[in-house]
Amino acid sequence: MTKTCYLRVSEIIENRKYHAIMHANQETTLMFWEVGQHINSIVLENKRAAYGKKILTELATKLVTKYGNSFSERNLYRMTLFAERFPNTVILTELATKLSWSHITELLPLKTDEARMYYAQDVVARNYGTKELRRQISRKAFERREIANIELSKDSAVPFNVFKDPYLLDLFGLKENFIEADLEKAILVELEAFLLEFGHGFTFVERQKRMIIDDEDIVLDLLFYHRILKRLVAVELKLDVFKAAYKGQMELYLKLLDRYERKEGEETPIGIILCASASREKVELLEMDKAGIAVAEYWTHLPPKAEFETKIKTILIEAKERLERRRTFPQKETPK
Repeated sequence: MTKTCYLRVSEIIENRKYHAIMHANQETTLMFWEVGQHINSIVLENKRAAYGKKILTELATKLVTKYGNSFSERNLYRMTLFAERFPNTVILTELATKLSWSHITELLPLKTDEARMYYAQDVVARNYGTKELRRQISRKAFERREIANIELSKDSAVPFNVFKDPYLLDLFGLKENFIEADLEKAILVELEAFLLEFGHGFTFVERQKRMIIDDEDIVLDLLFYHRILKRLVAVELKLDVFKAAYKGQMELYLKLLDRYERKEGEETPIGIILCASASREKVELLEMDKAGIAVAEYWTHLPPKAEFETKIKTILIEAKERLERRRTFPQKETPK
């Protein structure tokens, strides 16, 4: 009885302490935003950059003396950026319950509102700390999702904001000349890392999923389920460049899953083919997305930081150029 009572009281204490800390973090984040918003309003009234710099210096000197280094000139400047870049108070209040000031300072240098909101919402959804946020930003998760989204047409059967391109599988430590089974095994051994890279909402279902048609075994590499989209997601791994024949293979998998595995209330299954090289223009011409199929590259080794950033930037630029061509020269419907 005493032990049971002790465990329950300990649980109550830990739970309340956790909520007290979360509430304190929320109030601190909102306080920093409010300070930044007030400073911005004063600077905007005077419309002089020199005046803004003077205000920060003088204010920081007084505030540090009374309240400590949290209100240094550098931090006050961050607070002004915070108020400027997160102007929506409704969204702000929601984010403040999950994001600490350390999270916020990682988001402030990002160049677009879309990137900041992507990472902020990812932290909320996946509950990861500042270190993982920094890692996601450095690995260009937002840009890679944007590349995947651009590849989808307005008539796509693949939902937006689900996949990335390319996927970074460098953590698996695969040696050169690995085979497909090695990649599958590495994914299962490092499943948590793979799901973190793959995206929010995915759960693993089965490896080497066997289906039978006309007494022939059809084997899918990996099967996942997306809890948010409520649909099965077929994953096929290829060690070479994308080939047109892969489309028919995945279409067969999806039709079999739709007929024999899809449960009541679930949406139509979708698939993704992960290739060593995506051949993105060929994928566009085949209109894979209209069949519910995405195609993406996977990289098992990362180049140095500067080269990696350049490669991602180049892929994104090329994707945007293809999008612009699609808008300028839309594909004609095939006569029936």
